[in-house]
Amino acid sequence: MRVIGLTGSAAMGKSTVAKMFAEAGMPVFDADATVHELYAGEAAPLIETAFPGTASDGAVDRVALRGRVLGDDAAMKQLEAIVHPLVRAREMAFRDAAAKAGARAIVLDIPLLMETGGEARIDAVVVVSAPADVQRARLRGRGLDEAAIDRLLARQMPDAEKRRRAHFVIDTGTSLEATRRAVGDLMRAIAGA
Repeated sequence: MRVIGLTGSAAMGKSTVAKMFAEAGMPVFDADATVHELYAGEAAPLIETAFPGTASDGAVDRVALRGRVLGDDAAMKQLEAIVHPLVRAREMAFRDAAAKAGARAIVLDIPLLMETGGEARIDAVVVVSAPADVQRARLRGRGLDEAAIDRLLARQMPDAEKRRRAHFVIDTGTSLEATRRAVGDLMRAIAGA
């Protein structure tokens, strides 16, 4: 079974591309959705212990948590030390289930794949990318101001470096139809490998 790592910087269209892979029949593990599930359950008491006042009724208050860790590297590392092993365990369960189901390939949708050394556990990296002005416009559309955008992007590997290290790049700065064609082309390339 081939393991494809799907990644890209914030607002590059990774979720859209992941959805296209899923619609085409490729099993997709969504790390972000997994974090949301963990924040509503298993991770909440662990996070509350580490950051009192950030969870109640068995769920993490994402706004409160963001206020505690954003801009604090030590706190962010502490949070990652709690959450990353839980996500990794879910990823391994997903891989096992896909292998047992006979999947020829799977997609792991992981936002910080390269930043966390995740390349070592996959067969090929697919990076979604768009021009910087498109990315910034998308982030502004999500309510971020320029200072918040700069902080967010500073935490991520530069897009040019991600593209350089990728096995495949999907340009999401084009039409949805062109992006869907690129996903189809990539799936055919994977099937032929």
